[in-house]
Amino acid sequence: MNKRQFFFGLVLASFLGAVLAVGGMQFFMADPEPGMNTQAITPAQFTSYFENKDFTVPDGLNFVYAAEVSTPAVVHIRSTFEGRNYSGPMDDFWEFFGYRQPDNNQRQAPQSRGFGSGVIISEDGYIVTNNHVIDNAGEIEVTLSDKRDYDARLVGTDPNTDLALLKIEARKLPYVNMGNSDDLRIGEWVLAVGNPFAQGTQWDLTSTVTAGIVSAKGRNINILGSRTYGIESFIQTDAAVNPGNSGGALVNLKGELVGINTAIATPSRTFAGYSFAIPATLVEKVINDLKEYGVVQRALLGVQIRDVDSDFAEERDIPEVGGVYIVEVNANSAAEEAGLNQGDIIVNINGTDVNTTAELQELVARNSPGDKITVTYKRDGRQYTTDAVLRNLQGDTSVLTYDSTNSFDGAVFNKVDDKVLEKLDLRGGVEITHISDGKWKDEGIKPGFIITHVNKTPVDNVDQVLEILRNRRGGNLIEGMYQDGEQRYYAIGW
Repeated sequence: MNKRQFFFGLVLASFLGAVLAVGGMQFFMADPEPGMNTQAITPAQFTSYFENKDFTVPDGLNFVYAAEVSTPAVVHIRSTFEGRNYSGPMDDFWEFFGYRQPDNNQRQAPQSRGFGSGVIISEDGYIVTNNHVIDNAGEIEVTLSDKRDYDARLVGTDPNTDLALLKIEARKLPYVNMGNSDDLRIGEWVLAVGNPFAQGTQWDLTSTVTAGIVSAKGRNINILGSRTYGIESFIQTDAAVNPGNSGGALVNLKGELVGINTAIATPSRTFAGYSFAIPATLVEKVINDLKEYGVVQRALLGVQIRDVDSDFAEERDIPEVGGVYIVEVNANSAAEEAGLNQGDIIVNINGTDVNTTAELQELVARNSPGDKITVTYKRDGRQYTTDAVLRNLQGDTSVLTYDSTNSFDGAVFNKVDDKVLEKLDLRGGVEITHISDGKWKDEGIKPGFIITHVNKTPVDNVDQVLEILRNRRGGNLIEGMYQDGEQRYYAIGW
């Protein structure tokens, strides 16, 4: 074979190869079989910054829009804690991922500074974050994504959901629209957006955006386990989060807020593949209450509950696994009035199936005292439905406000649940359920503190506490206990 024959043979082989390739492509791009989902392979077009070439990203994998609309609304939060260390729940595995460090430049009383993220939810400056980011803070500062700094006012906190609401005096701010976390599906893409900027520290990041998928919903990790009314129904994702991202936004691909990033599961105190966010449906309820009343209107069904797993089902001879088992019905509760009994298995609340205590608690917590919910339950193999009118911590349907008569100098007092008294082996006491600005906050007293004595006098109800405090000026000795069993004494003067 001469060179000319070799050349033409090579051209012919190349041509035949091209024909086969095109024919194969036409074969694979033929009309899909009936029932085949073609939407998943439809590309989304966008223009690259490099040489103006067009690239394609599969539909559902383009995070650009969600990142662009959410990052300007995620802020950095700095808190100063005079003479106190971080006291939030933390251990070697489940961990809140805001962080605090000593200020070594302070020559006077020791200080620590806390860092975290927050999300602007309205153009007039309301910001939602985690309670543990600002818990016990003396001063709170906010830095926007454009580097503007503001002093923030604490509107209110809810330690039972680890949420807090701040306010800065600004207008026309970028904000994130609230989404519906109920619509999230397992396997759906989400973005975790934070602003952990902390000048002068190892975490010098003005904005972070990471992607992951929803791994689970209604997850209870017991990080609020020391709180009697702690609500945990986390969205679990594998979007990477690290110190300083606490209080940041979890958004869907529309850029809507579907959760507030709160905790990670880690053996090393760095991200290990599991992050947890408070669902937006619960966030919206809490922040609306804090804006309107200054304190959350906590609704209770009034039952002690547990999951029905295979071991428990076998132990109690329950034919099916699933639902939430009623261990005990509290006296004078919404559940008792609705006719629920010990041994009933709740399977649905307001049309939504429930299989875990976390799911049930979240569905109830979205409501306010006085709201009516529909409860579907099983008893003796048969299914029933009843309506329950939810009650507050005091056992009625009244609205608790910061300005109500059960408050004094920024602290709101309420009756302690009998179960809490029994757990702590207390004969009586009065719980502080909310603290705003005032000497209670200045002394470092936190919501959840149970007052047992005022000036050595035992107290059993709110009226006793108010009578002592309102009729005495000068120093007052406040004795009591937190719900984790820690006993504390505070000296406060008015």
